[in-house]
Amino acid sequence: MIAVTHRRPRWRSLILLALLLAPLLWPLQQLAERYYSAQLAEQNRQTLDLYVANLLGTLRRFEVLPTILGDLPALRSLLAEPGDPERIDAANRLLARVRQETGADVMYLMSPSGRSLASSNWDQIDSFVGRDFAFRPYFRGAMTGKLTGFFGLGTTSGKRGYYYAAPIGGPGQVLGILVVKVDLDDAETLWGNTPEQVVVTDGNGVVILTSRADWRFRASRPLSAEERQRIAADQPYPTIDPAPLGLDEKAWLMQSRDLKETGWNVSILAPRALVDRPVRTALAVGGAGLLALLLLLGLLLQRRRHYLERIALDAQARRELEIRVQERTRDLETLNSRLKEEVLEREQAQQELIRAQDELVQAGKLSALGTMSASISHELNQPLAAIRSYAENGEVLLDHERIDDARGNLRLIGELTGRMSSIIAHLRAFARRDHHAPERVALQPALDDALALLAKRRRAMEVELVRDLPEATLWVQAGETRLRQVLSNLLANALDALSEKAPPRRIWLSASQGEDGVVLTLRDNGPGFSAEALARAREPFFTTKTSAQGLGLGLAICDTLMRALGGELLLDNHPEGGALLTLRLRSAEPGAALLSPEDTFA
Repeated sequence: MIAVTHRRPRWRSLILLALLLAPLLWPLQQLAERYYSAQLAEQNRQTLDLYVANLLGTLRRFEVLPTILGDLPALRSLLAEPGDPERIDAANRLLARVRQETGADVMYLMSPSGRSLASSNWDQIDSFVGRDFAFRPYFRGAMTGKLTGFFGLGTTSGKRGYYYAAPIGGPGQVLGILVVKVDLDDAETLWGNTPEQVVVTDGNGVVILTSRADWRFRASRPLSAEERQRIAADQPYPTIDPAPLGLDEKAWLMQSRDLKETGWNVSILAPRALVDRPVRTALAVGGAGLLALLLLLGLLLQRRRHYLERIALDAQARRELEIRVQERTRDLETLNSRLKEEVLEREQAQQELIRAQDELVQAGKLSALGTMSASISHELNQPLAAIRSYAENGEVLLDHERIDDARGNLRLIGELTGRMSSIIAHLRAFARRDHHAPERVALQPALDDALALLAKRRRAMEVELVRDLPEATLWVQAGETRLRQVLSNLLANALDALSEKAPPRRIWLSASQGEDGVVLTLRDNGPGFSAEALARAREPFFTTKTSAQGLGLGLAICDTLMRALGGELLLDNHPEGGALLTLRLRSAEPGAALLSPEDTFA
């Protein structure tokens, strides 16, 4: 009885304490609900950002395609002659190839009347070729001269997609419309099967993309009469009277984001059950914690007599922990010092690497200067030696009073200085860049300049030069420096090709004046172009040489320069072997060559 009398007050106190602490579960519920709601909102915001970024990335990847593809010659050629079967076939195959490379759903070219002239699905059952899409809003928008986007259901395929339509033609004149359809099914599939639901609504408030199929093409809000008329006219959905979505707003937590580019609204809806479950769990944990606290208090009351011993043990444990912390701190300080030394050594190594790179760049510059100096000294050495010899002879002749002979030596010295000036002018002309409009240029002197710069290499390779040029000067519309650059590159490429061939080595040069302009042909008896080289020779960085021999920019630069000059560069193989290059240049009126704008800064 004495023992029972001592226990009752203890457990009564615990029960009274439990009754006092129970009301604390209500603020715990409020705090947990706020916390998990904010956590879910932040998670949904990040998820929404990812969905929006993915959707915009999918759309923007195709937004520029119609404008870029509208400049393709095959499409413009078809618009010029819509009834030509060969041009229709070429345009169909081009659009199919581009669609396969870009991943678009379908591409098609429309005439100003709205009829589809060519399509990437020309060889399929649901081909768009010959169909009339003039009723589509994207066609009407593109006919105003603007890039137009439109979401809708395909009238032929029945598939959803976003359409980009761009006009083809000059200002104020639309020759045709190029349309690229983007398949949005993949973007919808990536959303996966999660409790959160993603909903994309268009400007009419109709669901066009969603992670739940039964919500698709339902109205998220009541539609106005104007919106219903627009839906009936544009036919973007499988129905002209979308059923209401009918969501219970109390059952969902919703976050939205507007897409200004398309006029869409992207929303993510999370069921409130995602918040209620962790809140209930928090309450259960709180209740369990309260119960555990009460049990702990009871245990503490029962073990009160061991309290002092535990305090002593805890104090000893703290002292041991402080000792271990001090030892660990010293170890960390030692490790930190070692890391600082390693960082300092790495910074020094980095500085040494930068200095080595700078020295390497300087060495490359000095090497280039050395190569240029060697070329100039080689070209000027012989004239300088001859000048010295003639000067010394002239001095002897003057001593013997042979005035006429001394005058002849002086005349030869003048000719040699002119030759040196010509060599320096050649090098200077090739060192400058030409940014001027085409002008009247004499073809033969420009060709002679290019041959002069490569004469040493040609003689060293024992290359025979066969010239078939008219005596009369051929005048072309070009730039002095640009024309020399093209001729030098083509001649250098011919010498590179002949370096792989055993003697005899030959280069044939011929030029003629035609009705369409001046034609210059360059032929060698080297290995010629391979099939791949003929197809890709104008591509930048395509080369059959090693990386040490070239970057593959020569023919690409020549082709660009020729087109800038209004000419044309043709590549082919000669029937008797070797490469055959043809330059077509516009003719210029004959006359004296004026001072080139590029020489005014000489």
